[in-house]
Amino acid sequence: MPPEDWEQTLGAGPLLGIAAAAIALLLFLIIRLRLHAFVALILVSLVTAFATGVPAGSVVDVLTTGFGTTLGSVALLVGLGAMLGRMVETSGGAKVMADTLVRRFGEDRAPFALGVASLLFGFPIFFDAGLVVMLPIVFAVARRLGGSVLTYGLPTAGAFSVMHVFVPPHPGPVAASELLGANPGLVVLLGLVVAIPTWYVTSYLYGVWAGRRWVLPVPELLGRTTDEDQPANPPSFGTVLGVLLLPLLLIFVNTGLDLLTTAGVVEEAPWVAVARAIGATPVALLIAVLVAAYVMGRRRGRDKTAIERLLESALGPVASVILITGAGGMFGAVLRASGIGGALEDALGDLGLPVIVAGFLIATILRIAQGSATVALITTAGLIQPAVAAGDYSGVQLAAIVLAVAAGSVMTSHVNDSGFWLVGRFFGMDVRTTLKTWTVLETLIGLMGFGIALVFFALG
Repeated sequence: MPPEDWEQTLGAGPLLGIAAAAIALLLFLIIRLRLHAFVALILVSLVTAFATGVPAGSVVDVLTTGFGTTLGSVALLVGLGAMLGRMVETSGGAKVMADTLVRRFGEDRAPFALGVASLLFGFPIFFDAGLVVMLPIVFAVARRLGGSVLTYGLPTAGAFSVMHVFVPPHPGPVAASELLGANPGLVVLLGLVVAIPTWYVTSYLYGVWAGRRWVLPVPELLGRTTDEDQPANPPSFGTVLGVLLLPLLLIFVNTGLDLLTTAGVVEEAPWVAVARAIGATPVALLIAVLVAAYVMGRRRGRDKTAIERLLESALGPVASVILITGAGGMFGAVLRASGIGGALEDALGDLGLPVIVAGFLIATILRIAQGSATVALITTAGLIQPAVAAGDYSGVQLAAIVLAVAAGSVMTSHVNDSGFWLVGRFFGMDVRTTLKTWTVLETLIGLMGFGIALVFFALG
């Protein structure tokens, strides 16, 4: 990272211009010149670091730190999630789950059923981990019913997104609630009121429409399941559901103990630390993979060599997803290290707008500038904290401000957001199609969420 005594001398205008030029160059390289996204992201990150004046001796550190930090949170989740998905897929579990959902909800309601399941799963689990766990179910339903994978994938991805950004115990809304003095329980309640209708309009209805507009085949990301791979005795619906719920329950224990410890209800003790470690997302997914390998492999007659081969086959297809996502995190880290976020804070801090509107706009611009929704949310909450503290706001209004800032932080996901690359690659989309679908969906989530938060603020 840049040395502590380095200060950015460029103003907000030049920095914003460099950021816009960097994004335009990245899109040109990928869309027009067809340069591989991984290479293009590294090249543009390097050029942007030099253009913004990051000390030459620190440029490589900024790149590798941003890349490594993103991989630290993504690689384990995607790798283990892909292994879990491969076991569910090849055991016949994904087909069983898909058949059951279609039978109980009907073919026309299958995207709705997938989205509702993802809303439930999305309460304790992070966006990327939840999405990769649901992929085999989404792909199995899409293969059975036909049509575009987006018809089933966008309602699922959108469900995890709205839960991640609006509802504690996810880190962004938790930190913002703490900074702004909002009651976490009230934020959970109002966050759900925001998240559910927002998902229905922006992810379910829009996702079904987008699936008709862009007809994309089901990717072979998890491999192609052949009759030889799939045993004659597939697991029951209850077994598949139990395996998928296992990591979610472990993660829920982790987040629950975290909240109880913070509130002073549970004291710090060795058993608490062990339980929280077991419920950490990578560990929870590791446990689920081991259970799946036994329940869906060994118990169904597969030998150890076959199980090892299946788990190995899961990693190759997702290697590109992991590397491109890491490079997207690298680009976002360069934009943050260059001081673009700080310059925008200074320029936007004195707009004279109502605090809820200012929070939404600042979070939106920070999100566009540096990519991370969580960074935009927490940074904006810290920026408007003095104004919120100086005002006389009710509990509902404080929660509404948190949700408005959260809405701004999810706006306009694009090429500097690692989630943009994750969704695009998972569903087999090129950059242009990802901009037309996922970027639009995230922007709709932000706009509708902000509108509902404004209503709460006015009524509070």
